[in-house]
Amino acid sequence: MDAYKLGDSYTIDDIYALPDGERAELIDGKLYGMAPPSRTHQRISSFLHNEIYNYIKAQGGDCEVYAAPFAVFLKKDGNNYVEPDLSVICTPSNLDDRGCHGAPDWILEIVSPGSRRMDYMIKLFKYRNAGVKEYWIVDPDRNRITVYNFLDDTVEEYMFGEEVPAGLFQGLSIRIPPVSII
Repeated sequence: MDAYKLGDSYTIDDIYALPDGERAELIDGKLYGMAPPSRTHQRISSFLHNEIYNYIKAQGGDCEVYAAPFAVFLKKDGNNYVEPDLSVICTPSNLDDRGCHGAPDWILEIVSPGSRRMDYMIKLFKYRNAGVKEYWIVDPDRNRITVYNFLDDTVEEYMFGEEVPAGLFQGLSIRIPPVSII
């Protein structure tokens, strides 16, 4: 990302022009570089994806769950492109081969050392304003899951090992075991 200058305004075209292997998110015209995920991050992502996918499949639901890298175009303005760790989309018309156009119903972000500010502040407000219904911040360093239910305007905190109810799906609770067990 050395070629990008602070203060410049970028578009989705700039995302697609990044060199191979380089990833970034675009929020309100600002580029934010993304470091490769750690092994712990990937283990948690895989665990959560499997839990959600299996629940949706068992229920015969129409929702789909996608793991990063998966493009989410929050607005139709060309200045917002994110790759949430997990996105659950229940409106099939929002999906095409490029990704999701509009807000996913449920987003889960797994905090990495370099993403803490993005996940807890920038994305929190962006997702809420875009129309995401539920947002989970999974923080392995703090062994904590923060659940924002934007429909009910509630915030709940859980520790790894506790059952975390999914507001989007009646009957789905996920217990994220300690990282060493996943």
